[in-house]
Amino acid sequence: EAAAAVGPREEDDEGARCPQAGEPLPEEEEEEEVLHLAKRRRVLCSEFAAITSSDVEVACSFLAGNDWHMQRALNAYFEPPLEKEEAEEEAAAGGVPRGVPPACAGPGSCIDLTADATSSNASVNSTDSRQQEDDSSFSLISWNIDGLDLGNLKERARGICSYLALYSPDVVFLQEVIPPHLCLLQMGAGSYTIIPGNIDGYFTAIMLKKPRVKLLKHEIIPFPTTSMMRNLLVVYVSVSGNEICLMTSHLESTKNHSKERMKQLQIVLNKMQMESESNTVIFGGDTNLRDSEVTKLGNLPNNITDVWEFLGKPQHCRYTWDTHSNTNLDAQYKCKMRLDRIYFRPAADGGHIIPRSMDLIGLEKLDCGRFPSDHWGLLCNFDVIL
Repeated sequence: EAAAAVGPREEDDEGARCPQAGEPLPEEEEEEEVLHLAKRRRVLCSEFAAITSSDVEVACSFLAGNDWHMQRALNAYFEPPLEKEEAEEEAAAGGVPRGVPPACAGPGSCIDLTADATSSNASVNSTDSRQQEDDSSFSLISWNIDGLDLGNLKERARGICSYLALYSPDVVFLQEVIPPHLCLLQMGAGSYTIIPGNIDGYFTAIMLKKPRVKLLKHEIIPFPTTSMMRNLLVVYVSVSGNEICLMTSHLESTKNHSKERMKQLQIVLNKMQMESESNTVIFGGDTNLRDSEVTKLGNLPNNITDVWEFLGKPQHCRYTWDTHSNTNLDAQYKCKMRLDRIYFRPAADGGHIIPRSMDLIGLEKLDCGRFPSDHWGLLCNFDVIL
């Protein structure tokens, strides 16, 4: 629900303070550069400390040891390199050393997470193999993981990865991902390809379980009038011979932005209807929607279904944002809302994929005393008609 507060940058008034015109002298220029570098490094240390819940001395040590490169420093902190012998053994087996995870990539690009599978994933991957033999079901998780909250980020990211390992969904829709959070997920999840919707600020991402979910193509559709960096991430895949169009978004937040949110929802619905009738279309995400807004749009088109409503409006998974039960925000007000939703448009020739069940996840507090996110996640299972 919370929107990012992005204020305008203050203009550089150095020229106004300088009594003389002209460029600074070489000595002054060099001193200014040194001061700028020192300031930048202090900021990096503060960011690293916040992300890792470590102190500034530890942060500076890791950053200095990695040429002040944030991602490499985070990699070194969370995933210490293997000993040389272990690395050679892993390389001989066709693996990639854990100390060298793939770099975070640009918007719309794919990050291969297979190389990041650790020994803790072994039993999970064995389970995956058994699940993949059963092509009669398809599972999806949609979750706003609250990357904008830097508190306990490492513990919460690990908690989210634990849920992904537990349920091993075929597809994951994530909202409110931030670049460092994306890298933590990258290191903590195995056997997934991850496609981010951006690389700046905060954004969405779609994760695809390999080898079952085969990526065909993807695109990013901008929301022209958003003030919160929102867009629509669209990924085309094939699952058990069925072509599916997957979409996720984080629609404009807060009550005051209802008009923009409804415009964005209309873009989503239009895109869902434009897709080939031979494809199943699934949209999921943090919609921030109020039921009255859907009504104002004339309700959903006849061929698009709200999965929660399709399943009979089960009360156990109605509210995905609940400040009564979820204490992460420490909110003084108490509110329950169905902000996170999944929409479904079946293929025209009979619908080979049918929603079967929906549940909430992320309901248990972690050891740090907080939940993985201020939103509950949605776990949705589908039947695949072969």
